[in-house]
Amino acid sequence: MTATWPKHLDVGAVRFARPTAHYDALLAFYRDDLQLPVLADWRGHSGYDGVVFGLPGTPVHMEITQHGNPPRIPEPHPENQLVLYVRGPGAVAAGVARLRERGHEPVATANTYWPERGAVAFADPDGWLVILAPWVFGEDPVPQPA
Repeated sequence: MTATWPKHLDVGAVRFARPTAHYDALLAFYRDDLQLPVLADWRGHSGYDGVVFGLPGTPVHMEITQHGNPPRIPEPHPENQLVLYVRGPGAVAAGVARLRERGHEPVATANTYWPERGAVAFADPDGWLVILAPWVFGEDPVPQPA
């Protein structure tokens, strides 16, 4: 596997985006509960409300937008996930404790890969999964199933 971008694709940052039907609740979940930093946000731009979250220390961004009245989004799918690879089981435990304090409970994943390796999943206000995994992909060895 190559560890660099191809020469014809000199990427400096990556942003992925998805729509929401619960903008205010989603903003609170990612900004206040998970405490991801907000890089930009807007209301009413060409009918869109949006927010861009940054992932600290990386040029990776997640954009969430809401549009339409009522806003329409695709149904959540169990394999459409935001996986946050955190630094070890203690970091997972701290994240789980924070989310529980904020009123969120872990949810089961369809794929047993995650819980077998100590990861914990939560559903965001739209029902999409956020997984806290206890290793840094590409840096740490993947934990073996217990």
